Formats: sequence, structure tokens, C-alpha cells
Amino acid sequence: MTLRLYDTATRSVRDFVPREAGKVGVYLCGLTLQAPPHIGHLRSGVNYDVLRRWLLSKGFEVTFIRNLTDIDDKVLAKAMEHGRPFWSIAYANEQILTASYRALNVLPPTYEPRATGHVPEMHELIARLIETGHAYPATDGSGDVYFDVASWPAYGSLSGQAPADMQPAGDSPDRGKRDPRDFALWKGAKPGEPADAYWPSPWGRGRPGWHIECSAMCWRYLGPEFDIHGGGLDLTFPHHENEIAQSQAADLPFARYWVHHGLLGIGGTKMGKSLGNTLDLDYVASLGVRPVELRYYYVAAHYRSRIDYSEDALREAAVAYRRIEGFVQRAAERVGPGRPGDLPGGFVAAMDDDLNTSAALAALHEVVRDGNTALTAGDDVTVRTTLSATRAMLDILGVDPLDPAWTGGGRTDDLRGVVDSLIALALEQRAQARSRKDWAAADAVRDQLKQAGVVVEDTPQGPRWTIGEQD
Repeated sequence: MTLRLYDTATRSVRDFVPREAGKVGVYLCGLTLQAPPHIGHLRSGVNYDVLRRWLLSKGFEVTFIRNLTDIDDKVLAKAMEHGRPFWSIAYANEQILTASYRALNVLPPTYEPRATGHVPEMHELIARLIETGHAYPATDGSGDVYFDVASWPAYGSLSGQAPADMQPAGDSPDRGKRDPRDFALWKGAKPGEPADAYWPSPWGRGRPGWHIECSAMCWRYLGPEFDIHGGGLDLTFPHHENEIAQSQAADLPFARYWVHHGLLGIGGTKMGKSLGNTLDLDYVASLGVRPVELRYYYVAAHYRSRIDYSEDALREAAVAYRRIEGFVQRAAERVGPGRPGDLPGGFVAAMDDDLNTSAALAALHEVVRDGNTALTAGDDVTVRTTLSATRAMLDILGVDPLDPAWTGGGRTDDLRGVVDSLIALALEQRAQARSRKDWAAADAVRDQLKQAGVVVEDTPQGPRWTIGEQD
């Protein structure tokens, strides 16, 4: 069966045909690094990791790009709130994100570009758009450059919206715009914002708009046209709508398929920092739920479905996974771990049907039932074949209990990265305490780090830490 994916652009499930035989280019919109990730963010990484694993299992060579937005209005607002350099906040949160993905057994991307590393490509795209009449510098002296929405008749096609019904773009003041719906490609330097958050450009000192960042990084790493562009459903408009408009207006064919995942909410609302309703990996661990069980919780739902978080549902998923894990462990003790083998037809059919992991897990549980029956009956031949099939399915989903990622093997090289991430998290907590003038809490974090052998020194560029240099 041919892999079929739901394409947001056409609002239909389509046969997946890559641009180049045997090769697939995937771009996933990564996080904006104004804050540490919560479990809603991490669902994205797991969902597209399953897509990537499935493409690899089908023999494709996959180039997987997952970007990091390290310069943006939200990052700058956080920098000004805490009195820290924007890049120090972005980097600290990047380290926590990397450790979180590692904890969830998300394969590292082929490349993970930062927006700040691709300003020249953004300049080139913006210049193209100005030359072709699709963008214009503001005439109010602000240094802003805007995309001319009215110049692109297809605008709104991805999200299914009519431009006449759209609200004004809220990414900059309307004073320099021809049309309130026009969005910023380049933002001129503004009074009161961090002095180190700007780059020289043909339009004056400034910084990129959010949308042009992704178009530039797609172009740099995947070329003018690539196969799959992914992201959360909440990015469809305006972010992805703006990406496709500015890229195609710059004569880049851009993405052939648009794949969006559903959000993870809580209490009927979106999980978000601004709402104060976020949960992170530490909270999940406090419930006695392991990262592998959280990952199973994610994949138990179809990637396009909304998940409304509940502790009961998470615990139920953990119990279900432990049953599978128990079979794998007992079978491996009986006949040896073996290797992942052939995938059952029912599992393959489910995954080829728009990555229907819910149906795929039904096929998995059927095989596990047969395996448990064989264990009871002492039928080692069936135990061996069902274990092999079970491990193959679990490997695609990233939750094989015998994978070294979960058993602790093959991870010593990552230890420094984990340490860095934990220290970055502690420093973020200290910075938050200092920002609210809770000096006792801030000193407590510093003292705890010192007891662990980590010495923190406050510098004009932000906190600097060293190991093994206690007084």
C-alpha cells in the first residue's frame, strides 16, 4: 500500500510521491525559545519522529530539518523582562529542549538551524520580493519591510480564509503599512529593545520577521522545493500561510505537502506559558510516569487529533505500555532478545493510512496477546516470532523497551549535554527568582549549585558557570 498523508493545502488525504525518487526532505517548524518546552511542545517532536521513522523503514533517505527560532518578539520580551541577553535565554532553553527530546528518544535532526545564523538568506529573499513588487520598505522611517498581501492572489488558500475576512497582522504597527494585513519581513531597530538584537541590512539596522526566518532556512537546507512541511495546527495561519506566500512570490515552489498535528490542551484550552497551564517532563516524572510512557501516550492518539491532557489518561497509557513491556521482557528472557523483524500487514496498512498509530497499536496488541498465549503454552517458536514482530512495531513508534535509548546503553557521550541542560534549567529558575526580587530563592539555587560543584559568576553578559572551582 502506498503511504497516504492528509495534506492541509488540498484538505484531502493524498498518495505521497516524493519530489526525487528514494529521497525525502522534511522541514518541521521548531520552537520559539523564549521559555523551556512543555509537554504540548514535545508532542510535535514525537509525532514527526514517528513520520521520519516510518519513511526510513520504507527505504527513503530522509533529510530532516527542525529549526530553532532564537530571535523573535517573544524572545526579546523575555530578555527585557529578565534583564538578560536574548541569546542567553534562547540558548538555555535550547539546551533544555534538546535534553527533553533526547529523553523521549526523538532522533536528532539532520540539521537544526538557528534563525540568527541565516540572516543573509533572509536578506536575499526580501530583496527578491521587493524587486518583483511583492514587498516594500515602509515610508515612515521605521526601517520595516512588509509583504504586500494584495499582490498575491493565492493568499489565504492554505488556511482556507478569504483575505477580506482577515484581521490585521499584529506583528508591527499599522502606520507604515499599505494594508493592515501586510506582515513584516524585516523590523527596523526600535527604541527600548536590546541593542544587540539587530543586524545591518539594505533597509537599515534591524532584525527579521518571524515568517521569513523559516522560508530562508527551508531554502538553505532543502532547496527551492521539498516534500513535507510540518508543524502544529495553530501555525497554519498566519505563520505557514505567510511562509508559502512569500516563498512562492520569490519564485520558490516550496512544500509539496503540508502536514499539521493536533494540539495537546488542558482543561479544554490550549496549553501555553501565557495561560500559566503548562506541564513539563519534571511534572510527568513526579507522577511516576517515565518518558517512554509519555511517548506511548502521544502515539496512542492519531497525530491529527487533539489531546486534552488528563492525569488519568496518562496513567492509563502508562499501564498499557507496561503490559507490552512485560511481554517483551519475559519473551526476551525466554528466547533471547533477537532483533526487530518483519512488520505485520495490519500495522503496515494502518501506518500507510495517514500514520494511523491508533489502528497500528491495535495490531500491536493483537500480536502481544498471541505472544503471551505462546509464553503460557511454552511455544518458543511463536514466542520468538511474536517478539520479533512486536519489537519491529515498537521500534517504528520509538518505544521498544530493549532499545539502548531506554535501557541506558550508548548514552555516555550525551552526559555533558544532560548536565548542561540541568544547569541551564537551574539558572533559568534563579533568573526568574531575581526578576521578582525573591533574593532568598535566587541565593538558594546558587548555593545548591555550589554544593554540587557548580560555581556561578554574574557578569555583564549574564551568568557564567564553571565546575570544580569552589572557593
